[in-house]
Amino acid sequence: MKIIKYQEQSIKETPHKLDVREMYNKESAQAMLMALNPGESLKPHKTPVDVFFFIVEGKPTIHIGDESEVCEADTLIESPANIVHYISNESESLARILVVKAPRPVSLSK
Repeated sequence: MKIIKYQEQSIKETPHKLDVREMYNKESAQAMLMALNPGESLKPHKTPVDVFFFIVEGKPTIHIGDESEVCEADTLIESPANIVHYISNESESLARILVVKAPRPVSLSK
């Protein structure tokens, strides 16, 4: 059994300059746990693979294509490959989101 603790993972260097920590990284999938403070946001981008977001804590706004919706904890949101998407935290409290890409991308997001 392999156990990975969020607090023990280093913050990844990303173009978004946010608290993003790698939780899982295999050929079949990649999972990152992201923390967004109030007012923080990802930059709009596309990924070459399907992505899903699972809201662990807070009420971030998920933006996919032309749609945007505030989502609460314990909610899963799907984002198809090659669609512009991003996440923003317009609330007054921390938001934590598990981001899973499947399969793990072999090219960079744009």
